[in-house]
Amino acid sequence: MTTALTEAPADVAPAAAHRQRRRRRATGPLAVLPLLVFVAISFGVPALAMLNGAFTVKDQATGASSYTTANLTGSFQGAYLTALIGSVKLSAVSAGLATVLGLPLAQAVVTSRFRALREAVLTASGVLANFGGVPLAFAFVATLGNSGVLTRHLSLTDKGWNLYSFWGLVVVYLYFLIPLMVLTITPALDGLRPQWREAARNNGATSVQYWRHVALPVLAPSLLGGLVLLFGSAFAAYATAAAMVGSAVPLVTLQIADAISGNVLVGQENVALALSLDMVLIAGLVMAVYLPLQRRSARWLA
Repeated sequence: MTTALTEAPADVAPAAAHRQRRRRRATGPLAVLPLLVFVAISFGVPALAMLNGAFTVKDQATGASSYTTANLTGSFQGAYLTALIGSVKLSAVSAGLATVLGLPLAQAVVTSRFRALREAVLTASGVLANFGGVPLAFAFVATLGNSGVLTRHLSLTDKGWNLYSFWGLVVVYLYFLIPLMVLTITPALDGLRPQWREAARNNGATSVQYWRHVALPVLAPSLLGGLVLLFGSAFAAYATAAAMVGSAVPLVTLQIADAISGNVLVGQENVALALSLDMVLIAGLVMAVYLPLQRRSARWLA
């Protein structure tokens, strides 16, 4: 009898723990329900409206609407196609340069012996990576514009410099893309184990050989993922280019704004929605590339 009484609590404890785990599993989906509702309202409703408008054409005479692919077809023709290609080109060049320039800067920060310097650079990178729009455009116009401080003091206009051009936009985009690359690649650089460098050195490898055969192959998924992330950030930028170059450089975001406001042609709102759908598709391809690279990088550096 004593044995049965002493063993009863031991039998009850696993049952209680099992009931508690079942209760947690039952309430788990309810905990994320507000988030799902928020996402559905914030992203789902606009996405459905964009899809509906992208495939809808309204007859100006009768006011009747019909579903067609004319808007989507038109978004890949003429000035719209030129703007789409211009955005892809600008984003690819800016992201590539930011990746090349951001990697050595991040490596210098990671290997620095001064903790205060590392924290200062990372903090500044976090601020600069989110600094854009009209303030950034104004800062560059005042500094490197036609009448900017550096332009006049260094006579850059005589040397062929033009801020309001493709390469001028590249320079401006690098201002926030390089800090973003530093923030993206620093955790991966922290994951490089010192034992790998020591092993390479013990086997007679130079620093160049270590980076070529060990570090860069390990960092490749993170570098490609960072490149894709920078591409998406540059591809979606609007306010900086709109405030600085206007329509001087063809970009898809500027074309969408012109189509919605009717600056060029009236009644092109649905074409603007088709252009937005094109951007969403490109962004989806970017994320489809970025997420597997991020998982592979995490697996390598874990």
